[in-house]
Amino acid sequence: MTSAPEQLELAGLPRPLFAATPSKLANFDCPRRYRLTYLQRPAPPKGPPWAHNTVGAVVHLALARWWQLELARRTPQAGSAMVIRSWQHDGFADREQSEAWREQAAHWVAGYLADEAERGDPHREPRGVERTVATRTDRLAISGRVDRIDERDGELVIVDYKTGRSRLDADDARGSLALALYAVAAESTLHQRCRRVELHHLPTGEVAAFEHTEQTLSQHLNRAGETATDILAATDTVAGGAEPEQVFAPVPGPSCSWCDFRRLCPEGQASSRPRASWDGLGLLDSSQP
Repeated sequence: MTSAPEQLELAGLPRPLFAATPSKLANFDCPRRYRLTYLQRPAPPKGPPWAHNTVGAVVHLALARWWQLELARRTPQAGSAMVIRSWQHDGFADREQSEAWREQAAHWVAGYLADEAERGDPHREPRGVERTVATRTDRLAISGRVDRIDERDGELVIVDYKTGRSRLDADDARGSLALALYAVAAESTLHQRCRRVELHHLPTGEVAAFEHTEQTLSQHLNRAGETATDILAATDTVAGGAEPEQVFAPVPGPSCSWCDFRRLCPEGQASSRPRASWDGLGLLDSSQP
């Protein structure tokens, strides 16, 4: 198997901007995972689907479809029904476990939508749902898909749905590279100021928010640019003849248990224990079935 170059650079021409998405940048936390995901061709198959990812994907899909309903039909019960209708059984131990989590996810969505109606104007329309936004810097061509973009008091607000660990706070919102990039890209795409980012946690109904400044957004952009520079340097080194396994070395640790490429990584196997595809359900909420 060979690694394809991340960028093709013609002699005498400036290097193209690095195509950056939040997930792409985050994957470089483990260079081996990044290489297997984005560079190696043919791409190696991933492991089996994770049940906790199924829960998250269905919740996101249900909320996106809920906003497509006409206003009179947007009830918490309609959101719950969307979960039931969209449910998948991928990754669960058996049908019984899957159906129990289907009911749990439907309960989360209904409760969240009821809370949302109390928090704001029920007749408002988001500026975007599952909206792709994009912008450019001197090094990056940034793009990403935002769960929801609200407009409040003349400014845009980034809303990101979460079904993972049970507690989130302002530090999580402040430190999220993805949310910061979404804010910068949303402002560029929709031509309206965007500083507030929010994590909406479905299991608890809590909202963790942060108000960015020009300085904090600039810090995140610099961080993204530095990661892109490291990726391109590694890619160039491999293109120059270096061994990909050495340049894109793994960063093993306990989190390797959840890596889709664990079976291909001896270091990851040595530093983590194997997980069943439904083990991640225990990370979602203390009130799980």
